[in-house]
Amino acid sequence: MNRRKFLQTASAMPAAAAAAQWPLSAFAAAEGGNAWRMFEVTTRVELLKPSGVSKIWLPVPLLADKDFHKSLGNTWSAPGGDVRFVTEDKYNMGVVAAEIPAGVDKPALTVVSRFATRDREVDISKPNGAPAENPAVLKLNLQPTELIPTDGIVRETSRDILKNVKGNDLVRARAIYEWVVDNTFRDAKVRGCGWGDIKSMLETRNFGGKCGDLNAMFVGLCRSAGIPARDLYGIRVAKSNHGYVSMGANTEVISRAQHCRAEFYVAGYGWIPADPADVRKVVLEEPPGNLAVNDPKVEKMRKMLFGAWEMNWLAYSYAHDVVLPGSRGPKLPYLMYPNAETADGRLDSLDPDAFKYTLTARELKSA
Repeated sequence: MNRRKFLQTASAMPAAAAAAQWPLSAFAAAEGGNAWRMFEVTTRVELLKPSGVSKIWLPVPLLADKDFHKSLGNTWSAPGGDVRFVTEDKYNMGVVAAEIPAGVDKPALTVVSRFATRDREVDISKPNGAPAENPAVLKLNLQPTELIPTDGIVRETSRDILKNVKGNDLVRARAIYEWVVDNTFRDAKVRGCGWGDIKSMLETRNFGGKCGDLNAMFVGLCRSAGIPARDLYGIRVAKSNHGYVSMGANTEVISRAQHCRAEFYVAGYGWIPADPADVRKVVLEEPPGNLAVNDPKVEKMRKMLFGAWEMNWLAYSYAHDVVLPGSRGPKLPYLMYPNAETADGRLDSLDPDAFKYTLTARELKSA
């Protein structure tokens, strides 16, 4: 059976059976020295203060297979409730949605996801003959979102950055990347990953934030310059193999390890990964902390994160302005955290202890 069709029709099946099976051995072999790694992430939600009907929404791994990321399937269960799998059409995002009636003592949803990843690197020294992207995809990734406009102060800032830059879109995107690294900072006081309100950041001249803010800044500035760009939302699942404490999940509990990344498109090169926010994370958090921008640890990561990602990371989706199916609450800028509602309203998705939810990750051995 086609895996995509299987996932899209899984809502009609018993929850325990709704899993796409992909043999682990399919990704065991290294290709060019870059081996696939397989992981399993378990997300467990239990509402501590149920009121009336409970609704829970969880993202699943990226539905579209990439040369650096492939979903191996999902299983889910919500005792006493109904579960359905929903595909959001605009961004092709998968969501597991549970509805649990009043009277269930401990409303809960558990989703187990398996996926394969391998490190991603694009040779930016020369075009690689990448096939042309679908024009509709490029158009989508030039459009504004509710928190990432492409006009006004965003366009003015982009023009100012690029006014003396000569070259193709790769050169122009590099200039924007360097500007974001040089002018922003990681603000530890920001809750979660930040919501990415780049217009407010530019208007107030407060360039502090986390990945949801700083990488959104990169994406918005690129889009306003006519360079297709997008955020990819996910979560870290393992430690870094490059020796950076700040670049990995260092325990099996990853409930607070959410991280989004960015990429941009250049004809002849394809989609190129970037992550200026993680450069600023190294500056702030890499031991001993508060490193100088010209510290060798920072310079190494700054160079690496324009064109490469270490794939100790699960990708969820590219989706912005997310409407949760069946929700009475507002749109979300993105779906990277568990979300839930009761009769009392939307729960705080950034407070896993009070919510309550736990995410754990483990690496799987190939068959």
